[in-house]
Amino acid sequence: MSVVPTRYRRTARDRVLVTPEGISVPVTVASRGSRLGALLLDFVVILTLMGLTTWGLIEIAGGVTGIDRNLDQKNALGHALQFLVIVWVIAMFLFRNAYFLFFELGPRGATPGKRVAGIRIAARDGGRLTAEMVIARNLLRDIELFLPVVFILQAGAESGMGWLAACGWLAIFLLMPLFNRDALRAGDMIAGTWVLERPRQKLEAAMSVERQAPVEADAARPAPAGRQGYRFEEAELAVYGEYELQALERVLRDDRSESLESVYQTIAHKIGRSDGWNDERAFLEAYYTQLRARLEAGMRMGRRKADKFSGTPE
Repeated sequence: MSVVPTRYRRTARDRVLVTPEGISVPVTVASRGSRLGALLLDFVVILTLMGLTTWGLIEIAGGVTGIDRNLDQKNALGHALQFLVIVWVIAMFLFRNAYFLFFELGPRGATPGKRVAGIRIAARDGGRLTAEMVIARNLLRDIELFLPVVFILQAGAESGMGWLAACGWLAIFLLMPLFNRDALRAGDMIAGTWVLERPRQKLEAAMSVERQAPVEADAARPAPAGRQGYRFEEAELAVYGEYELQALERVLRDDRSESLESVYQTIAHKIGRSDGWNDERAFLEAYYTQLRARLEAGMRMGRRKADKFSGTPE
């Protein structure tokens, strides 16, 4: 990962992510404000779910009075109420911990709050976001947030040093994203993740691969220009998504021979082709044009493929 060259930079949060295939991809780190807003929205959702679940279980148990009166009884009713209490404890634990894991392990890599804010988590090495990364960053949330909050509430302001120590603990972790340029919290540092802005819903403006001709005209032609007409099967185009398309566009725009050769070798090996040797740029231009046409057609039908790791289009 590196900073975007000045001529390509739109904001101070722009970065260049180098994928395992050696492709440089421009990304934008999510702002601290959007991350905070997403977290607050998620907490609202979690607290709402906790409240509704608690209310539902109390209604099943016959109200608070019924619980107080029958919970200690050694009959069937007492055992049923004890079971409901266990269900409540498990539900609260899952809402607090499994909520983030469930959504961030999904194909979108984002909780409902992050989706509203237009951000998602991603691996800092450009690879696939793994379950281990998601679990690690969310387990650290207990240390960063929940445990110090519990200690503060239990200690109370009158306890002196214990309360101040808990407040300091909380402040260190809450302020950590302010003191690194990628706004990483401790969980991100341990897990090797960061939070990025999601790509725009529409593909970026088409690049001109030949004589400034628009990509729509290129896509309409039966065979893209080159030393020979390269055609790609559906299975060959289905390998990559919008993320890789934008990376390929960047490589073609930069037009550096070493990058073109490296990317050609990666794509050719991935799709099992070797007919573009010594004609790398024409091969990549043809692949770009046909991949873009495929993705745009899918978007018109309501199907999206965010990147090569997406099992199904978003």
